[in-house]
Amino acid sequence: MTEYERSRTMPAQPEQVFERASDVGRLDTWLPGELHVEIDEPPAVTVHEDHTDQDTPALLSARPEQMRLEWGTRDQGSYAGWLQVAGLDEGTSEVTVHLSFFDEAHDPGERAVADALDASLRRLEEQVRPAAD
Repeated sequence: MTEYERSRTMPAQPEQVFERASDVGRLDTWLPGELHVEIDEPPAVTVHEDHTDQDTPALLSARPEQMRLEWGTRDQGSYAGWLQVAGLDEGTSEVTVHLSFFDEAHDPGERAVADALDASLRRLEEQVRPAAD
């Protein structure tokens, strides 16, 4: 098993960050560009990966009381992950994303995962950042 984790501080209230991150209709706006989530019957979703052109049955659940998203493959148990939002100082949050790959064949490698996580967290931050006056 291989695990990866990235965190980013964001200039927004944790509730606002979690609301945006967990909006299933807008996941494509911050997830890696090659991943697309289609809602089936919640918590069931299908994840489409552009580079492999494959659809993978998965689960996605939100725990608003904990400001936490959790996901993973449904059938094959290839990978799982979570996103946690924590409040810091007033108006600031920290978002942590953790990925676990249980099947080496699904692990794209440290560099690819780090780049994808950093880009995703950056896109999420851009969406919750207050507009400049």
